[in-house]
Amino acid sequence: MAAQTRPSPAPLLKPGETVVLFDGVCKLCNGWAKFLIRHDHQHRVRLAAVQSPEGQALLAWAGLPIDQFDTMAVIRDRNYWERSDAFLEVVSQLPARWQPFQLLRLLPRTLRDWAYDRIALNRYRLFGKYDTCLLPSPDHEQRFLKAR
Repeated sequence: MAAQTRPSPAPLLKPGETVVLFDGVCKLCNGWAKFLIRHDHQHRVRLAAVQSPEGQALLAWAGLPIDQFDTMAVIRDRNYWERSDAFLEVVSQLPARWQPFQLLRLLPRTLRDWAYDRIALNRYRLFGKYDTCLLPSPDHEQRFLKAR
């Protein structure tokens, strides 16, 4: 899997901690975040909306746009993943029953990213959009990255 590497570790993260950056106003993206909370029983993944101060700091660290969000990103240590690679990196952190999705790695990245982009670029039209970034419920708040 093609991780991009930065010269310094990501800010705000503990060593080895994985964070998923997602569009906090996108209904599909929020559904994905809720799915991760529900199925990541070992709490291997934390979440941050790209609109949050934490998300903005991580986007800037990765050199990704901070004002246009058309991809999910996954960040760990000095590495980050985007698009279909980010999806597959997150799935690799989930329980065994979700591992068949790893078979998507057999497809060329260009094809995977083409399919990913078709959904990502049309997500508001297909799934809808919230007026504001949703806040985590109190029982899920610890799953979201907060500046220390």
